[in-house]
Amino acid sequence: MAKEVKMADIAKKMNVSVVTVSKALSGQKGVGTKLREQIRLTANEMGYLAPSQTRHAREKGSYNIGILVSDKYLDKYESFYWKLYQEIATKALQSQCFTLLEILSLEGEQRLQMPHLLKEHKVDGLIIIGMISGEYLDYLEENTKIPMIYMDFYNKNQSCDAVVTDNYYGMYKMTDYLFAMGHTRIAYVGNVLSNSSVTDRFFGYAKALLEHGQNIREDWIIKDRHEDSKMSKTAYQIVLPVDLPTAFACNCDHTASNLIRVLRQNGYQVPADISVIGFDNYLYPGLCDIGITTYEVNIEEMVSKCIQYITCKIAGEPYRKGISIIEGRPVYKESVVAARAVIN
Repeated sequence: MAKEVKMADIAKKMNVSVVTVSKALSGQKGVGTKLREQIRLTANEMGYLAPSQTRHAREKGSYNIGILVSDKYLDKYESFYWKLYQEIATKALQSQCFTLLEILSLEGEQRLQMPHLLKEHKVDGLIIIGMISGEYLDYLEENTKIPMIYMDFYNKNQSCDAVVTDNYYGMYKMTDYLFAMGHTRIAYVGNVLSNSSVTDRFFGYAKALLEHGQNIREDWIIKDRHEDSKMSKTAYQIVLPVDLPTAFACNCDHTASNLIRVLRQNGYQVPADISVIGFDNYLYPGLCDIGITTYEVNIEEMVSKCIQYITCKIAGEPYRKGISIIEGRPVYKESVVAARAVIN
């Protein structure tokens, strides 16, 4: 029997990513006309069959898994969610499953438009990466019976199945590390209510402050993005407080890199003058020239659990229901020094 051609095989032959192949074959935006045609031609030559063509020919346990992600998370420099998707696509292929990506526009979210993947019955289950509005999630839950898993967020309005990193304890641990390094004047950078991850990380920061007898100062809760979700976080100019802390706890590495740039513009050096921590341990190459001390998200374990749970849900088999919290680990780099070395 001839070997079944996978998207990964086409990607390898074309020297492009699996994401690019998926978008080209499913008609998604983001791939040039010429490259799209070349990918389709190569797919035909290699004998690739679309998931809908092979649905009934696949072995038991092999499914089409839809991946839905909001376009607000796909800024060139905010590529953590691209990495999540690539890991899911790779892990799914190892489990003999296909992934189909759909990017949800802000308009589609606001107008409660059903994803094409669901409307056209192309997938057996759906993984939603990154928080979208509760109203839209409620709409999906009410209008489709397809099994769903949320990744990197949860919906407070529903009894949902979700896989998230340990946002609360992770930021608590990193802020506590700053105290261990002698810092007591620590600010938090992130729009606290922008999504569940940023909120939980703020409360981890707050717990560490209160345990060390420090008050939570309103002027040290600093925004890192526009309130308008249509605007990129990259374009936001972080405003430093008049009374500077000796350290900043940032809700992600991307924000930490933006903060370091703003500090330098104002004549401060990291870590010689001010220490900075981040979260994720993932940053677009070239955004920062020093290593950011951070809390590493265990992407591999999160993806593994996500694929396990969605396939079990599709098959009607037992799985761990509810919210699964995956522990990460601190990664110590160059952006923090002991407070006694801070130049005030």
